Amino acid sequence: MASASVLAQNPPPPSPPEPTPPQPAESAAVTQLDTVSVTGYRQSLQFATDAKRDSTGFTDSIFAEDLGKFPDTNIAESLTRIPGIQLNRDVNGEGLNIAIRGLGSSFTKTLINGASVATASIGLDATNQNREVDLNIFPTEFFNQVTVYKSPQASLPEGGAAGVVDMRSVRPFDMPGTHVTYHLQADYNDVSEKTSPRGSSIFSWTNDEGTFGTLVGVTSSRGKIGVEGFETIGWTNPNLTNAQCGNGGAAGGFPALGERCNVTGGNGWRIPDVVPDNASTRAAGLTPGTPIDAAWLLANNPGLTTDQIGEALIPRLGRPVYMSGDRDRDAVLASMEWRPSDRLHVWVDALYTKAKRTNERIDVNLIGRNGQLIPIDMQLDANNVVTDATFTNAQFFLEYRPYEEDVQYWHVTPGATFWFTDDVKLDVEANMSRSWMFRESPTILINSPFTTVQYANDGGVPTFNSDLDLNDPNLGWSWAGGGRVNVQNEKRVTETSGVRADLQFGEDSRNVRVGVAWDRNARTIRGFDNSPAWEDLVCRGLNPDGSVPDPRPACDGNAGALITNAELASYLLPGPQGFITVDGNRFKNATDYYRYRDEAPESGGPNTGGATGGFTERTLAAYIELNGETEIWNRNLRFNAGMRWASTDQDIAGPVTIGGVRQYQTLTGDYSEWLPSFSAAWDVADKVVLRMSGSRTMTRPNPSSMLPSTVFTDQSAQVASQGNPELTPYLSTNFDLGGEWYTGDEGFVGLTLFNKRVEGYTFQGVTTRPFLDLGIPFEDLTETQRDAINNRGGPGVATVNVNQQVNADAALNIRGWEAIWVQPLSFVFDGLGFMANYTKIDISTEGRDASALSGNVYGVAPSLWNATAYWENDVASLRLSYSWQEGAFGTGPNQQGIPEAQIFGDDRGQLDLSAGYTLANLPSKPQITFNILNITGEERRSNFWYANAVNDLYDPGTTYTIGIRGTF
Repeated sequence: MASASVLAQNPPPPSPPEPTPPQPAESAAVTQLDTVSVTGYRQSLQFATDAKRDSTGFTDSIFAEDLGKFPDTNIAESLTRIPGIQLNRDVNGEGLNIAIRGLGSSFTKTLINGASVATASIGLDATNQNREVDLNIFPTEFFNQVTVYKSPQASLPEGGAAGVVDMRSVRPFDMPGTHVTYHLQADYNDVSEKTSPRGSSIFSWTNDEGTFGTLVGVTSSRGKIGVEGFETIGWTNPNLTNAQCGNGGAAGGFPALGERCNVTGGNGWRIPDVVPDNASTRAAGLTPGTPIDAAWLLANNPGLTTDQIGEALIPRLGRPVYMSGDRDRDAVLASMEWRPSDRLHVWVDALYTKAKRTNERIDVNLIGRNGQLIPIDMQLDANNVVTDATFTNAQFFLEYRPYEEDVQYWHVTPGATFWFTDDVKLDVEANMSRSWMFRESPTILINSPFTTVQYANDGGVPTFNSDLDLNDPNLGWSWAGGGRVNVQNEKRVTETSGVRADLQFGEDSRNVRVGVAWDRNARTIRGFDNSPAWEDLVCRGLNPDGSVPDPRPACDGNAGALITNAELASYLLPGPQGFITVDGNRFKNATDYYRYRDEAPESGGPNTGGATGGFTERTLAAYIELNGETEIWNRNLRFNAGMRWASTDQDIAGPVTIGGVRQYQTLTGDYSEWLPSFSAAWDVADKVVLRMSGSRTMTRPNPSSMLPSTVFTDQSAQVASQGNPELTPYLSTNFDLGGEWYTGDEGFVGLTLFNKRVEGYTFQGVTTRPFLDLGIPFEDLTETQRDAINNRGGPGVATVNVNQQVNADAALNIRGWEAIWVQPLSFVFDGLGFMANYTKIDISTEGRDASALSGNVYGVAPSLWNATAYWENDVASLRLSYSWQEGAFGTGPNQQGIPEAQIFGDDRGQLDLSAGYTLANLPSKPQITFNILNITGEERRSNFWYANAVNDLYDPGTTYTIGIRGTF
C-alpha cells in the first residue's frame, strides 16, 4: 500500500520495495503507463511525464534519475524547464529564485519535504526583502524530486497564491541496499579567471530485512565569482537657473516643473553659475569667474536650445563596476527510515548548510548626481539623451565595498505513517528550521582631482575619457569634496516550526482526508551603523583625548585625521579594471575597523534597503479533502475537492523614535481565510487527458510594509507614517483549463489556459485613526504634540492621518496560456529528442484603485520559453538548452524625480551545454561530465526610460565545468 500523503512526502510502501523511481508528491502510486527502459536524462523526463499523466491537478515535476544526480547544478535553473516559471538571476548569472505565472517570487510557497522554508540569505543583488526563498543555498545533490503545484490541494500548506514548490530530499529506501555515490567537479569562469572546485558524496544503506535504512550526504564547494558591469543609479538632467534658461524669470530662481527648461523634472545635475577656478576649467580654455548664463550655454553648445540643455540626460553616477570574491558552501544531509512492520513507517530528515561569501566590489563614478559638470559641444538624440559631449569641471570618485557574509541554514523534519487498517492511516510530521545571516559591508569613498572628460554614448555603455590615469594611486586622490567611510552591518534570522496531522479514510484513489496544522514563521532584520565614529577617526580627526572636536570638522583628510590626504595614496593599489582599488586589509587594520564593526549600534536599517524590525506569524489550519474516481462515457475521471481554513495572528515589531526617544514598538493583527479547491482529470482517450481546476489561494502581505516605523511629520501630531499590521493577505481566485496528448515514452504535448484574479494588493494610502490605535504612549510625545492632541479632545478622541500601505479596492487580472512539448525522436536517431515550453501572460487591473496597483506588478516577463535538444545512449549523452525571457518594466514611474521615467529590463536568453560519457567497464561506472553555462556570454541589462540609457548591466561571463561522478 503506497501513501498518498503530502504531509509524509510519499513514504514508500511498508513492505520492502524493489528499486523504483521517486514518486510524485500528488500520488505516491504512479501508474506505469509506459515501460521505463531508458536511463539518464530521458529517464528523468519519463518519470516527470508519468507523474504528470497520473496527477489530478496541474503539476509539473523534475526528477533525479539516480541518487545524488539532479539534472542541473542549480535547482532554480532546473525549474525553467517547467512552463510558466520565470527565473530570477543574481548579478553573477546564478539562478536565485523563481516566479510562477505572472506573480512575483514572494507569491511562491517553498517547501522541503512538505514543510515551510524561509532563508536569511539575500544574494549579491540584495533583493530578498519580502517572502522570497533563495534556492542557491540548497545543494542539488541532496534532492531527487522537485514538484511545482500550480493548482492547490486543501492538504497543501497555504501561502503560495502563485503556486507551491516542494523539494523532496533523498532517503535510504529510494535505492535499497548499500550505495556510495561520489561527485567531483571544477568550474572555470572567464571573467573571474579562476577555478572553483566542488565535491559531494552520499552514503545510503538499508538492512537485508528492509526495515531500517540510513543515508548521509556531504557536499562542499569553493566558488569564485567574477562580474564586470556598468551602473548608473538612474539618469538625470540639469537644474538650470532662470538665467541659464533665459526665460526672463527672477535672477537666482529656477523654472517650475512643467515650464521651459524643466518640463520633465529630475534636476539632479547643477551647472555652476560661474566658471570655477581649477586646473580642468583652465585647461579647457575657460576663464574662471565668467558667468554661465543662457548666452554662454548656447555659444558653447551650438545647435542646441536651452530647453534641450535643460532636459539633457546623463547617468546620475555612471560607473564601471567589478566584483570578485568567494562563494563557499558546505552542507550535510542525514536521513533515517524505520519500517518495523507493514503498519508503521517512521523517518527523520535533517539538512544543514553553511555558506561563506565575500565580494570585493569596486566602482569608479563620474559624478552627475549633485555634480557641477559644465557641458561643451554637447549633442543629444531625439529623446534628449546625451550622445556626445565634453564635460569640464568633472570629477570621479572611487567606491570600495568589500562585502563579507556568513549564512547558515538547518532544517529537521521527523514524521511517521500509521496504517490502522488497509483503509485508514494517519500521517504526522513536525518541522523546525532556522537560518541566519551576518553581512558586513564597509565603504571607502575618495575623490579624484577635477578633470575634463570626453563623454560618448552610442547606445551601449557610456564611455568617459580624460587625461587622468584613474589607475594611478598617486593621482591625487583626496577625501575632500565628499569622501567618506562607512561601517554598516546586517543581521537576519528566519525561523519556521510546525506540526501536521492527516487522517485518511479509504484507499489512495478514493478517500476522505482530514487534517490539522500549526505553523510558526518568524523573521528579524537588524541594521547596524557605526559610520560617524569611524569617520571621525579616519578622515575628520579626533582630539588628543579621543573626543570629537566641536564644531565637528568635515571629512577632508586634513591635519588631525588618522589618514590624511598625503597618506592616502599608500593605501591604494592599481585595480584589475583600469581604476584603482584599496588595500583593504591594510586599511582596516590601520584604522581599528574591526572594533568599530563590533561596536556598531543598531540603526534604522541596513544598506541593502531592508528595515530594522521583525515579525512572528502563528497559523492554525484545518482541512477536509475528497479524492475519488468515476467514469464518464466509459472514461476514467479523477477528482480532488477540498476546503482549507487558515487563521493567522501576528506580531510586528520595530524601532520607533518618538519625542527623540528610540524604542521598540509591537503591533498586532490577525485574519482568517477559507480556501476552497477543486481539480479534475478526465482520460477522454487512451493517450489524452483533459484537466480543469478552480481554487482560491493566498499569500500573506509583505512584512516590511507592516513594520511600525512610526514617525510624526508635524508638531501638531496630525500626520504620521506607520506600518500597517492590519494588511490582509493577497487572495487569488484561479481557474485553469488544459490537457495533454501522450505520444509515447517520455513524449507528450500539453496546453493550459489559466486565469487569476488577485485581490488585496497594497499601495501607499492615508487612513484616519484614533491616536490610541497607534500604540504609542502619549507621554512619549513632545510637549507641543501633547498640547495639540489635548486641544483636539485628548488622546482618547483625537485622530491622526496615517500614511501607510493599505489594501487596494481593485483586482489584478492575470490571464495567459502555456504549452509544452516533450518528444523523443528515436525514429530519426536512437536516443534523440527535444523538449520545449512557452508561456504568454497578460496583466490588467480593474476597480476603484486600479491605477494604484501599477507599482506592484513589475518584473513580470510577458512571455518566456525554454527549449532543450537531447541525445543519449548507454554511455554518452548531450544536451543543448536555451531559455529566454521577454523584458519587462522593473519599477513604477517617477524614477529620479522624472514622472514618466521607468526602469525596463531587456530581453535575455541563455544557451547552455551539458555532455557526459560513462566508462561502463570501470568500477562505479564513472561518468565524465562537461558543461558550459552561458555559452554566448549574455549580459543582464536594464534601461532607464530609453533603450540607449542603460540603467545597469552585468556580465557574468561563461562558466566551463568538468566533473566525474559514479556510484558503488
